[in-house]
Amino acid sequence: MRHAISELLAGAGLLLRGFGTWARSPGLMAMGALPALIVGSLMLALVIVLGFQVGGWAAAVTPFADSWDAVWAELLRGALALGLLVGVIVLCVLTFAAITLAVGDPFYERISRSVERRLGGLPAGEEPGFWASLGSGLRDAAVLIGMAIGTGLLVFVVGLVPLVGTALGLTLGAVLGGRTLARELTGHAGDARGMSLAERRALLRTRPWRTLGFGMVAYLLLLVPGLAVVATPVAIVGATLLVRDLRGEPTRPPQTGAAAS
Repeated sequence: MRHAISELLAGAGLLLRGFGTWARSPGLMAMGALPALIVGSLMLALVIVLGFQVGGWAAAVTPFADSWDAVWAELLRGALALGLLVGVIVLCVLTFAAITLAVGDPFYERISRSVERRLGGLPAGEEPGFWASLGSGLRDAAVLIGMAIGTGLLVFVVGLVPLVGTALGLTLGAVLGGRTLARELTGHAGDARGMSLAERRALLRTRPWRTLGFGMVAYLLLLVPGLAVVATPVAIVGATLLVRDLRGEPTRPPQTGAAAS
């Protein structure tokens, strides 16, 4: 248990170190925040609209409860509405990351490469060509969006469990969402090394608790609308550090020993 906690904290620390890049490269990080602002605003509007609709949907799919006692009918429909809302939020967080990374790909690639250069560069001979990288990125995006949809549906189903469903759904969303985000966010660093999604997933599994610590903190940061805008480029920095860390590459600048971006 102590080892697991230590690994969780180490993963979280890799992500949080990314906030220092706002001080070192504010212009670059601001460019990375712009796609997150645009996509995040649309996602927030979607969640608000759906939030006003879930009660009606819950009533529409439970006509059999009309003959129940009013208290039990409201409990059922309330649980269904909450489960649906939690599932929608999880799905929005995960698809927010996938869509933002796609929209802001040039910015996030620049951020990731900036971190790589600061830490000594990429291993020789590992950078793939443009077309190979593009094809791999599109395939990975499709797979990851599918995973996000599956995670959202699972959280919705768990959220229907009486009494504890909402808490279980939120917890499961953080765990599964964190794992999915770790796979999404490490895309640029993995692509720069010619790694496929399967290879990247295998790398993340070598230190599962560290990966989970990184992913859960990223998930929680992206869950907060305003903070998500600032945290998205931070997560790219942290993901680059995570890949380097798991591969045994330096995560501190050479010679100086200063904190890495």
